[in-house]
Amino acid sequence: MNKRKNLFWVALAAPGILWLAVLFIVPVYAVLAIALGKLDQLIEAPVAVWNPVDWSSSGVIDVWRDIFGSAAFAGPIIIRTIVYTAIASLLCLLIGYPAAYFVARFAGRRKALFLVLLIAPFWISYMMRMLAWIDLLSTDGYVNKALGWVGISPVNWLGGHAVTVIFGLVYGYIPYLIIVLYAGLDRIEPALLEAGRDLGLGRFRTFVHVTLPLSRQPIMTGLLITVLPMLGDYYTNQMLSGAASTSMIGNLIQGQLGTPGLEGQGAVLSLLLLAVLLIPMIYYVIATNREAAQ
Repeated sequence: MNKRKNLFWVALAAPGILWLAVLFIVPVYAVLAIALGKLDQLIEAPVAVWNPVDWSSSGVIDVWRDIFGSAAFAGPIIIRTIVYTAIASLLCLLIGYPAAYFVARFAGRRKALFLVLLIAPFWISYMMRMLAWIDLLSTDGYVNKALGWVGISPVNWLGGHAVTVIFGLVYGYIPYLIIVLYAGLDRIEPALLEAGRDLGLGRFRTFVHVTLPLSRQPIMTGLLITVLPMLGDYYTNQMLSGAASTSMIGNLIQGQLGTPGLEGQGAVLSLLLLAVLLIPMIYYVIATNREAAQ
């Protein structure tokens, strides 16, 4: 009987496994074949090498020198990406948690309305949202007009400012965090909160000792969903700044993939970024399984 159940679940999972193999494993191996392949010097185009025996490490060595060498230029870009992502993620959490908490606990009969407002940004493409942000931050945009009302001269927000890129990342990815936080906070049993108050805890101490620990898992999930795409983001900086002083690792990879002769190094950087992103994903899976076991 158990064997039949196991075969049933294996058969049920087979389409998903096949889909994953076709759309993830095969493309990753293709990138690996280019990253460790050869370069056609005549036309400056990468040549994919599918046999691992014939792979070359020259592209990896070149990328290592770009990151840690004496004339390294990729190292500061990587550090800048980490700093931008950390600040943007923290701002998303500081803004998104109160919003999700309000909808989950105090929206009442208007909860459906607030949920629609939270989901509405997903109905608009990321490019259109960034274009709207450009219109707001332009020299004659509404932000500078509002600053002019209080006597502050116009600011060239789109002239290569780090704060503009960080706010763009927050604006672009905060809906993902709010939705996840709301789903987690809404599942917290009200009886647990009432039990905390019955034990003499006030609203603030109930939040600190009951709500916040119970929302640790949604916080981890939401941050994972926002941090991973932020680290590989290139479009936000391209739209809101375009300056080399604010470029992120996504911009570096995009530039190398579009430059003849550097596609192999761009593929190596893509794989390195993927390897780094696997670390928080593995930690999340381990932490989730540990918490479920407890």
